[in-house]
This record gives sequence, structure tokens and C-alpha cells, in this order.
Amino acid sequence: MVHKPSLKLSVVIPAYGSELTIAELVQQLEVVLSDDPFVHGNYEIIIVCDHSPDRTWAVIKELAAARPKVFGILLRMNAGQHNALMAGFARAAGEVVVTMDDDLQHAPRDIPKLLEKIVEGHDIVYARFRNRNHAAWKVVGSKFNNRIAAYLMDKPADMYLSPFRAIKSAICRDILTYSGPYVYVDGLILSFTRNIGSVDVDHFERYAGSSRYGLKKSISLWLKMATSFSLVPLRLTSLMGIMVSGLGFLFAFLLIVQKLTIDVMPVGWASLIVAVLVIGGVQLLALGVLGEYLGRVLLTLNSRPQYVIGETTDTLATTQDGV
Repeated sequence: MVHKPSLKLSVVIPAYGSELTIAELVQQLEVVLSDDPFVHGNYEIIIVCDHSPDRTWAVIKELAAARPKVFGILLRMNAGQHNALMAGFARAAGEVVVTMDDDLQHAPRDIPKLLEKIVEGHDIVYARFRNRNHAAWKVVGSKFNNRIAAYLMDKPADMYLSPFRAIKSAICRDILTYSGPYVYVDGLILSFTRNIGSVDVDHFERYAGSSRYGLKKSISLWLKMATSFSLVPLRLTSLMGIMVSGLGFLFAFLLIVQKLTIDVMPVGWASLIVAVLVIGGVQLLALGVLGEYLGRVLLTLNSRPQYVIGETTDTLATTQDGV
């Protein structure tokens, strides 16, 4: 992170397919943050264009040229929302960092509510939506994701993991110590602090255009959470191996009893089935144990860049690689 003690707030916005919304979002942020008693006008707006195929980057450059508080970053390749946030965190200089979506479904006027909770002493404050203006499958998927996160990452059951959040800069610095390519910001947050608050806010219709965050990206994000920040899936595999192995030994015992008492099975069938069941169960158990160790290696050793910066609106730095 860039250190500027006088800067109170950094707003980090991943942008993709937002050429029709980003200018209005910046305008509303300026109105809210200029009058906020915590910020006192000392803020910056960092917009990370995640290699959007439309004119999003052109609009960001226009905004940055006309507004000194706006800073733009263009990623050379699409990296995903959470990786784009890491690029923004690396540039953020505020004492508090607010993250939000680019479509105005998160209202800038709710930012002071998040900051009030931060002032009270919380490290992280999530916005908890009273309503959700998303497609039904997204609402159901979000609820499913939160339930799974509660199990995989020991998340408090009543905490909603929202992309609209306020984070103290110290936690952002801790998040930036993670160098793996498969970023899940909420998983990192839960690794560094449990001093987390929430505020109730409204969720609005998209200001313009249509969402490009489809089912494929949602599944990809879920897999990041499940495989990069928890070994529970591998442990479930081990448990499945134990159960199948146990069933194999049970069936083996029953087949032996049947062979000795009824003796109506074809010759060689019992021994073949016993071997398949027992060996198959033991193999699953062995794969689960090996997977446990491989999972730990996966969580420790990853070398692919989180993101690659192709251009920024700051003429002093035009190319930089994220690690």
C-alpha cells in the first residue's frame, strides 16, 4: 500500500462492463465524500479496469484526467474481481479502504454508515442487504455460498460476506502479504481478524447496462473459497474413503458368511467382489490422505501472478506486475 498519512479514505472499485455506470458512480461518491465528517474531503477513488472489452478504460481515463482524486488501473488480462481488488489495495493510501461494485447497486450514500462502525473500533464492516435486486439464481447462490463459508472457514453464521465493505488499512496490508494467485478476499479477511461488524443497507437495481458476472464466474469464485482457503473438501474425501472402506469390509464379511452358509454363488465371484470393495475403499482413503498433503502444498506454494498491470492513469508508472 502507498502511505499518505493525511489521506482518510480509499475507495477501490473493480470495473468490468461499466462504461455506462462508472461516471455516475464517481459523481455520487464525490458528493457524499466531500461532506462526510470522517473523510473531510481527504479521499481517493481507485478504479481497477479488469480488462473490460467495452469502453470502460476510456471512461476511467477521462474521469482521472478531469479529477485529481480519481486513479485508474488497467489490468492487461482479466484476473477476476478479487484479484482486481488486490491491485487496488496495493495502490490504496487511505486509513480506511472501502470496496464496492461498479454498477450503483451499492449506494455511495451508505459509505458513512460503514465508516461509523469503523470508528467504533471494528477492523472490517460489511454491508448487509435488506433486499437483493439480483436474479433468483444469484440470490440462492449467495445464500448457499454464505452457508458453505460458515462451514469451510468458520465464518459466523449471521455474517453476510458482501463485496460492499470497509477495511482498516492495517488489515489491507495483512491481506497483501498473500502472494498466491487464487485470491478470495473474504477468506483472507477471516484469516486475519474476527473483529467484524455489519450495517443494514438497501440494494438497488443496476443503474444501466447488464451484469456480466455470470454463473461461470460465480462457480469459479466458489471454488477459490472451497479449495484455496480450506482443507475441508480433502478431509471429506478422506472420510468418504474411510466409509467406503468400512462398507467394503462389512460386505466382505457378509459374503463370507453367505458363502459358508448358503453356498449358491458362482465360483470366484465372492473373492472378486471382496477384493474390489476393499481395495477400492483403501485407494480412496489413500488418495484422501495424499490430497491432504497436496492441499497444504497448494496453499503454501503458488507462483502465478495475481494480476498484471498494463497501464495506469499515473504517468510516473505505466507498467507493473502484481505478485
